[in-house]
Amino acid sequence: MDLTSISDWISPLLLLTALAGCVYGLMAAAMTGRFARRATPVLPESAERPSVTILKPLCGMEPNLYTNLETFCRQDYAGRVQIVFGVQKATDPAIETVERLREAFPALRLDLVVDATQHGSNRKVSNLINMSERIDHEVVVLADSDMVVKPDYLERVVAELSQPGVTGVTCLYHGVPANRGVFAHLSALAIDVQFAPNVIVGTTLGLANPCFGSTIALTKASLEAIGGFRTFKDDLADDYAIGEALRKLGGEVAIPTFTIGHTCVDTELSGLWKHELRWNRTIRNVDPAGYAGSVVTHAFPLALIAALMPNAGTFALAVAALALACRIVLCLRVESAFGLTPHAYWLLPIRDMLSFINFTWSFVSGAVTWKGHDYRVVADGTLIPDHAIGHETRATSV
Repeated sequence: MDLTSISDWISPLLLLTALAGCVYGLMAAAMTGRFARRATPVLPESAERPSVTILKPLCGMEPNLYTNLETFCRQDYAGRVQIVFGVQKATDPAIETVERLREAFPALRLDLVVDATQHGSNRKVSNLINMSERIDHEVVVLADSDMVVKPDYLERVVAELSQPGVTGVTCLYHGVPANRGVFAHLSALAIDVQFAPNVIVGTTLGLANPCFGSTIALTKASLEAIGGFRTFKDDLADDYAIGEALRKLGGEVAIPTFTIGHTCVDTELSGLWKHELRWNRTIRNVDPAGYAGSVVTHAFPLALIAALMPNAGTFALAVAALALACRIVLCLRVESAFGLTPHAYWLLPIRDMLSFINFTWSFVSGAVTWKGHDYRVVADGTLIPDHAIGHETRATSV
C-alpha cells in the first residue's frame, strides 16, 4: 500500500475528527458561559462562620511565592483562620517567605511545620501528613502554593461547603503568567482554553468527577472519615483520589462558578513540557478512555496534518482555519465568562500544536518529573520513585 492510498482514508478520518472538534469547541464555549452564570450560594450575614485551617505544603522558593501566599492572608472572612505551612527540610528557602508573612501579618495565626518524615512516594502528601497534626479548626482547606485568590475566596468556598449534600469543594483555575515570556503565556493558554473548558464540558455532561489541588475544602470530620492523608501517600493523582473518597461518604464535590489564579512561571520550553506531560499522564491514568477520546479537542493540529498529506485539497486548509477560529471563539468566551485578561491570540496555533505533541507523547511511557524528582506511574496510578524501579516488584496500591 503506497503513501497516497494510505492518505486517501487517513485524511478524511482526520478531517472528520477535526470537524467534530470544531463542534466541541463551540459547545464548550456555550457551556462555559452557562456555567459562569449559575447562581452561587451565599452565607447569611448573621450566620456564624466556622473556623478554618488552610494547609499550604511548600517545597523550595518558587517564583512569586510571597505574593501567592499573601493573597491567602488577606481574606475578608469573619471566622477564625489558621494557616499551616509545611516543609520537609530545615534548609528549605520557603521558610524565609513564611517568616516574612509572619512579620507582615502579626495578628494572623501562621504555623510552620518542618518535618522530613517520608510516608510514601508522594512527597506532597507526606508533607500534608506531617502538617495534619496541627489542624485545629473544623473546616480544612488545602491549596497549592502557586495559587492566587481574591479576598472573598474563603467566604465563597465555605458557603459552597455549607450546602446540603456537599462533602467537598474544589475550584477551577485560570492561568496567571508570572513573567512576560512566551512560555508562561503558553502555559496560561493551556489552562484557559483547554483544561478549564474540558472540565466544564465533562462535569456538565456527567462524564467527569474532578477534584483539583488548587483547592480541596472539607471538614475535619470528613478528613478523618476517609482515613486522613495517609490513605493517599502513594497516589500520583492525590487530589482526584481525595475527591473520590469524599464522594464515597455520600455527598458531592462541588465546583463554584468562579476561578482562582494559577501562577505560570515557565521560562523555557523544557519546564513547560515536563509539567504538562505530568498533567497529561495523570489524567491518562485517572481516565484512560476519556483521555484517549480527548483527541477530538485537538482539531487544528489534526486538520493541519490532513492538509499536509498527498493530494490534500483546499478543504483541509479550510477546516484548519475553521478549527483555529473556533479556538479563538472559545478563548474569548472563557475570558468574558471569568473576567480574565485577554490573551495573545497569535499564540493559539503554537499552543495547539504543542498540546497535541505532548498529548501524543504521553502514551509513550509513564515517566514523570515532579519537584525535581523522577517517577514512574504504574497502571493503577501508583507513583514509584525512579530509583526504586527494579528494587520493587509492585508498589503498595491504595
